[in-house]
Amino acid sequence: AVSLDGGKEQGSAYAGQLMLGTDVDLQRLMGWNGATLKVYAINRHGTNLANSDIGNSTSVQEIYGGQGTRLANFTIAQKLFDDRLELEAGRSVANIHFLGSDLCGYFQGNSACGNPTYVFRTSNFTWWPVSSWAAHAKAWVTPTVYVHVGAYEVNPTQAEDGEHGLNWSSRDRTGVIVPYAIGYKTEAASVRFPAMYELGGWQDNSDYTDPLTDRNGNPARLSGLDYATRNGRSGAFFRFEQQVTRPDADSARGLVLFGSVLKGTSGQLIEDHFLELGLVQRGTFASREQDNIAFVVTQQRYSDDALEDLSLARAAAGGSGTPHSSQYMMELSYGIQVTPQLRIAPNLHYIVHPDQFNDPSRTRDLPNALVAGMRVDWAL
Repeated sequence: AVSLDGGKEQGSAYAGQLMLGTDVDLQRLMGWNGATLKVYAINRHGTNLANSDIGNSTSVQEIYGGQGTRLANFTIAQKLFDDRLELEAGRSVANIHFLGSDLCGYFQGNSACGNPTYVFRTSNFTWWPVSSWAAHAKAWVTPTVYVHVGAYEVNPTQAEDGEHGLNWSSRDRTGVIVPYAIGYKTEAASVRFPAMYELGGWQDNSDYTDPLTDRNGNPARLSGLDYATRNGRSGAFFRFEQQVTRPDADSARGLVLFGSVLKGTSGQLIEDHFLELGLVQRGTFASREQDNIAFVVTQQRYSDDALEDLSLARAAAGGSGTPHSSQYMMELSYGIQVTPQLRIAPNLHYIVHPDQFNDPSRTRDLPNALVAGMRVDWAL
């Protein structure tokens, strides 16, 4: 990715991810009906353009984070009752089971993919590839309606540099996060316009840092004391994906609309709400059925506590005023399927009112930022 204009300064950064994994059918291997062993290891490398040049705290490189080589997933999945109940447990992460979408493969930025960034800013939602003890269950009440619930250990030490995913101790656990959802989903094989609608939330019963006050309830920027440690916060979400055009019933080509709303429901939060709206056109031309064009825009609205803290930090550095209350991030991408194994997707990002959380002592707002990127996916 290259910062072309605005932000902190102009520059470039590369982030890469190599994943090796396998799904082992345990029925074929040892006669265990309906069971699958899922093992994935990952290496992440490179640098973060948001830190080095843009200056904000939401990356335009979705695969940056959890650097190094790690065991990202080691679980056993079990299907029961004619596949109407799906169970999975072991070492895993919440964000590949909840609030994820295949549409993320069409984008590069981290505001919307691999999950709406709000859930990571306002909870200890565990994220790929930083695995911990995990379990989730999905029950299909009807062929199109499901309920889904999970529980994930929150263990911040697992995200530290040098961790490899093989330390399975719970000694440093700070709590558990429980996401849940009820949804409606149809598939392209059974309906002309497949859709997904989901309503859910999360209960985070783990420790976090107050965005404004110390243990005495005073602004930590003024008192000089550490920010208070809190426990327990929650949130809710609604999201949807709806295909609205499909010229050929034998093809997935067509326009898909998607969006989400996320809102905190308890706790002292750094953000108030998150909004997302986007589209993906699969098959840009009849002769380019595997190409796509995609666009997404998101809003992150900061909480009053977070804005007050930033205002105090700015004043202490000799500045004045309060940073903008919202950050808007947009991405336009064109995906080219070069071969069945190779896909490249040049993209443009525009960030309106980049947030100040990476540098709270800035005396002036960051300028709006224009960024160019190139996503390359190669299936070995």
